[in-house]
Amino acid sequence: MSWFGFGFNAFGQISGGDPAINEDSAVVFTPTEIKCHVDEKCEKSNCLRASWSRRASLHSKGGRSLCLAGFNSPSWICGTGCTDAVIGESFLILVFPDRVESWDLDNDEKIPVWTMDVQTSRDGMPLKIPLIPGGYIAIKPPFYRPLSPHLKATRLTLGAEHCVLLSASGAVYTWGLGSHGQLGHGSLSSEEQPKVVEALWGMRMRCVATGGWHTACISDGGDLYVWGWNESGQLGLPSQAVRKAQKHQSTQEMGSSSYGDEKEGEKDEQVFISIQAFPALLDLTSSSEVKTVGCGSRHTAAVTFAGDLYTWGWGQYGQLGYKTSFSDEPHLVEFFREKQMCVVDVTCGAWNTFASVVEKEVATS
Repeated sequence: MSWFGFGFNAFGQISGGDPAINEDSAVVFTPTEIKCHVDEKCEKSNCLRASWSRRASLHSKGGRSLCLAGFNSPSWICGTGCTDAVIGESFLILVFPDRVESWDLDNDEKIPVWTMDVQTSRDGMPLKIPLIPGGYIAIKPPFYRPLSPHLKATRLTLGAEHCVLLSASGAVYTWGLGSHGQLGHGSLSSEEQPKVVEALWGMRMRCVATGGWHTACISDGGDLYVWGWNESGQLGLPSQAVRKAQKHQSTQEMGSSSYGDEKEGEKDEQVFISIQAFPALLDLTSSSEVKTVGCGSRHTAAVTFAGDLYTWGWGQYGQLGYKTSFSDEPHLVEFFREKQMCVVDVTCGAWNTFASVVEKEVATS
């Protein structure tokens, strides 16, 4: 299994100090293999975590440990023996079998700023961090936040200002800031406590993801649902800002005469969506179900069971895997299909994307 990254690279969070890559380039449009610090034996996406400015990778050299790449990444953090990590802009959360630690990335103290003793596995299986028994771990104080045991949480993801929880029954609960419709309750109101997304009630979900101000989830049947902010097309729904930007770029390339190509009344017929406050079904592809999904600040990436990666939303820094500033429609990242690679998982930083791939012969054997 190999990891490829593309998107924002101003701090070397994709290149990781690889001299073969130009460290001066803030943009990586073509998926680039990450050759260092990735555990070849690990088969799960938690081998790699990303924030806006950093990447955290687990590797097995000298025992299971962690390596950071990106902005001012300290090398003194002791991650030997850790099983998972959650990385933010100020704090790094390390997970061990018997405890959880938080490290302050902005100071030089060589000890964690917060530690909690807790068994991070249940019935011999590791918990899906940031969930821990009784609650979850946030990337800023207070680090431990309790959850009602009645929710029976199996997965939890953190957006910029909202949380999404998946229960054992497949129900989705959201809370936090709702100003961009990211909670999916049909309004722009915020919620202090977990509230079930009623529009999805009765449909069992198996995967959830949060972006900056948008949310995505996948049903047991492989259907993809999206809601929240769509200013950059990150929901894959028609965005007025995106269409205006595309039209402006087209007129610059073709000349002012292209203005006359617009059919009369065409603009009025198009329905644009800036905020989608209810879950909306997104038809990604008719040939394959959706396996998993990841969200960046203003972009989204989804992997199908056929091993293809689709991306959409804001792409200014190459985080979509093809050259475009915006896309409000899902597009296939051709690179992996052309290289005969099967994408098995995806992790998004705020402005970049990381894909886990295997060779197609291996994937189909």
